[in-house]
Amino acid sequence: MAWFKRESKGITTSTEDKKEAPDGVWNKCPDCKRPLHYTEQVENQYVCHYCGYHLRIGSKEYFSVLFDNNEFTELFANLRSGDPLEFVDTKKYSDRLKETMAKTGLKDAIRAAHGLVDGMPLMVACMDFNFIGGSMGSVVGEKIARSIDYSIQNKVPFLMISKSGGARMMEAAFSLMQMAKTSAKLALLGQAGVPYISLLTDPTTGGVTASYAMLGDINIAEPGALIGFAGPRVIKETIKKDLPKGFQTAEFLQEHGFLDFIVDRREMKEKLASFLKMMAN
Repeated sequence: MAWFKRESKGITTSTEDKKEAPDGVWNKCPDCKRPLHYTEQVENQYVCHYCGYHLRIGSKEYFSVLFDNNEFTELFANLRSGDPLEFVDTKKYSDRLKETMAKTGLKDAIRAAHGLVDGMPLMVACMDFNFIGGSMGSVVGEKIARSIDYSIQNKVPFLMISKSGGARMMEAAFSLMQMAKTSAKLALLGQAGVPYISLLTDPTTGGVTASYAMLGDINIAEPGALIGFAGPRVIKETIKKDLPKGFQTAEFLQEHGFLDFIVDRREMKEKLASFLKMMAN
């Protein structure tokens, strides 16, 4: 009987001929869990069009969002971290660097470039979380310092886009020294009368928050970004008290005076252009 016995074949495609969606075509919003197609992400500047959640992106995407026609000149592209301490944890630091470079296509956790934003010149240094958690090592500090030098020499405003888990433990004191180094360079930028805009994205934590991320003439953040020094769990265990609702979010920090503005990524270029025009005048 046909009820109990299949008389015709169902799916006839063999296993080796079955097609799968290429990696990266579909993504899932971490907040509302709805599927997002890559073209929709690009068109919406990597913001979920269902709930407004800001997806984590790197320097490549930020440059495409901000620079006119995605045209820019990258500077200091070949700087790479050394291994002065010959650090070893679960693997050699030198091997970790090589693996991360091969995996991400990046030389370190930051890229620097200059170009036009709505016709206004701007120097941008942008961190990449995919490179060892966006950790601040000697190359990160050096690229920021050289970017600031470029801004001073050419009288071009400087934008720092921070996204980091904090200092890079594999470089120990060499990493911590970048906090003082970048802060001193920013002081020179201020003395030269060149504007500095700091954009804090999700997450901005540790030594990055404790140095250049919070020193902008204007401090901006994206909606819902995690911003803080130590993590909420560490703070809670230290002070032995429950933390306020929304603690360490961009909205909480703006309410308490640490941020000037929270700007949707889809409006970021327009907002930055208006700041640059105001500062130029």
